[in-house]
Amino acid sequence: MAFDFTSTKERMQGAQEALRRELAEIRTGRANPRILDRVEVEYYGAMVPLNQVASISVPEARLLLITPFDKNALEAIVTAINISDLGLNPASDGNIVRLAIPQMTEERRKELAKDVKAEAEKAKVAVRNVRRDAMDAIKKDKDMTEDQVHDAEDQAQKLTDENTKAIDEIAAEKEKELLKI
Repeated sequence: MAFDFTSTKERMQGAQEALRRELAEIRTGRANPRILDRVEVEYYGAMVPLNQVASISVPEARLLLITPFDKNALEAIVTAINISDLGLNPASDGNIVRLAIPQMTEERRKELAKDVKAEAEKAKVAVRNVRRDAMDAIKKDKDMTEDQVHDAEDQAQKLTDENTKAIDEIAAEKEKELLKI
């Protein structure tokens, strides 16, 4: 009987997806609508994600344009962006909100690159924790022969190596995006 790695693979993929979500929110000096993913707007008494009350477009490399579906939500959108920890200043003209993304200094880019490495390391730790759980489950499986246990452990390590490499590639891509001028 061979060990089922379905759950292990899904959990390792989950670590990669979590890393992608975290890195999407790190500003690179270029306009990216994903930096607004966590912004919630108070709309008729309920907290609603910004992308559900407005369309977000990128007309220029360093400008986000937010067009509310309902003009009554304009002030709530401006307030939500102001209280978010994005450090951006929204400018409203009564119909739309403009978000200018400031040019980052070299020092800030390097600081953010360190943050990318830290997030990647967290994802690698998560992958290694999944491997540990799989190894424990393999060792506890009394129906497997010694050779099957050894093969399953090798496969768990191979999955770990593949996912760690993928995490490194995701982080390297984000660092490259951050550090290019």
